Amino acid sequence: MLRGLEIRDILIIDRLEIAFQPGLNVLTGETGAGKSILLDALGFVLGWRGRADLVRVGAAQGEVTAVFSLSPDHPARAVLRDADLPEDDELVLRRTNAPDGRKSARVNDRRVSGDVLRRLSDTLVELHGQHDDRGLLDARGHGALLDAFGGYGDALLQTKQSWHRLRTAQQAQMTLAEALARARVEEEALRHNLAELRALDPQTGEEAELDAMRRRMQAADRLRDDILKAAALLAGDDAQGQGPQAALATAIRWLEPVAPELDGALDDPLTALDRALAEIDTAAEGVRTALVGLDIDPLALDRVTERLFALREVARKYGLLPDDLPELTANLDDQVSAIEHGADDLVAAQAELDAAQVAYDTAAGALSAARRAAAARLDAAVMAELAPLRMERAVFSTDVQPAEPGLSGIDAVAFRVATNPGAPSGPLERIASGGELSRFLLALKVCLATTSPRRTMIFDEIDRGVGGATADAVGRRLAALAASAQAGAGQVLVVTHSPQVAALGAHHWRVEKHVDGDETRSTVVPLPPKDRVDEIARMLAGDRVTAAARAAAQALLAETG
Repeated sequence: MLRGLEIRDILIIDRLEIAFQPGLNVLTGETGAGKSILLDALGFVLGWRGRADLVRVGAAQGEVTAVFSLSPDHPARAVLRDADLPEDDELVLRRTNAPDGRKSARVNDRRVSGDVLRRLSDTLVELHGQHDDRGLLDARGHGALLDAFGGYGDALLQTKQSWHRLRTAQQAQMTLAEALARARVEEEALRHNLAELRALDPQTGEEAELDAMRRRMQAADRLRDDILKAAALLAGDDAQGQGPQAALATAIRWLEPVAPELDGALDDPLTALDRALAEIDTAAEGVRTALVGLDIDPLALDRVTERLFALREVARKYGLLPDDLPELTANLDDQVSAIEHGADDLVAAQAELDAAQVAYDTAAGALSAARRAAAARLDAAVMAELAPLRMERAVFSTDVQPAEPGLSGIDAVAFRVATNPGAPSGPLERIASGGELSRFLLALKVCLATTSPRRTMIFDEIDRGVGGATADAVGRRLAALAASAQAGAGQVLVVTHSPQVAALGAHHWRVEKHVDGDETRSTVVPLPPKDRVDEIARMLAGDRVTAAARAAAQALLAETG
């Protein structure tokens, strides 16, 4: 519900605060007093498209603040959560406009984009009038309005779920078919490459291992010569024929006989010689083992070299590193397997697509039938509302025609009217005159009231072109709509020139324009009961309010009270 509207330096308003109330709020005033400025200001803070030159002449900037109260389940809360904005029972929208056209918007004191502002406004306010292209005159929204009126949410949900399943199945079938077609074009090359890789059987890390092995084998001859010389020296096969082992053994033989006569002086040297002789034996054995490892078969070197070069050549062919060849082999194997089993997979995908199509057709058909039944109920309800509005000869119809299948089914919905029996029907805004259009919109909104009970509904001179008993019927419909809205935590605001409508308001404001020299200002004042009589008398009689006009105004208020 819109609780308050504060306007500063907008057009001919310097500063204005209005505290709106639940129920039917009416705003009246002479033509040109500034009623449309209020709607311009409200539209500005809600992010609607409107006139650009809003800032009052001489002001640094214009500013509009709107305060809404939100019920715990109000749809605006979802928008706030989605935009990561503070969420409370009170929602404050504030927007400023500089003379150069720069605009800034805040929601609950957080800066926001115009898109967030408009998304919030869609949950907060409905504007209805003869030139309203955001509400009931927009045929793109007629289907959603009929669905809300019909109350067949389960059928609509089933259709949406079936559509998602159908789209998923269509995508899966198309992807498989395209992949299979591409694979079949390349099948011969795929099989050839896979056979080549399988024959090679590359292993991860094999190229580095082969390269290291080849280097060792190539260096074996040079290393063998040096190790043979060392082995010969250790074995005593050098040029002198005397190796270190023989020398140590001779020394031990010379020392052992004389050691007892020296009282242990040679014990440690003899122990060291024995240890050295043992270490040399160990070293000689290790050298002999190393020589065995260097006994390279020339054919083995050829085999290692051939394998290494084969890996590198195939890797260059595919533009890969040798370690990537095993993964390529697995990928090619998967592609060939997909070709071999692709026909079966495609058959299964087509079966799922056919089942999804049947499910969607069934759900969409049931939804279409529900829509047509709801359309008949809506037509009857609107026709019942048109009679008291002195449009008993008019015909309202909800046109449900076949449309391209989609998320919301297979129907295109449009509201159509004919102003006289036998006359061709057409869209609301093309067939009806101004006054007729207003009453059509009101009748339709009364019937659809329960679909959006938590929004503030604004009717901008929807009673234009009607008077007398018809205006009274319009007013009573607005009052009933306000009562319904109030019960659903909603609200109705009416800008009107009709005294019959104004008399039915629960709360009444008058828009006044004051000229002081070269400056013009517009204000809005709440009207107590006595001032309401004067204002309605003015609406009845014009500039000169007579006693008869006051009496008529009092009678109107008495009837509505």
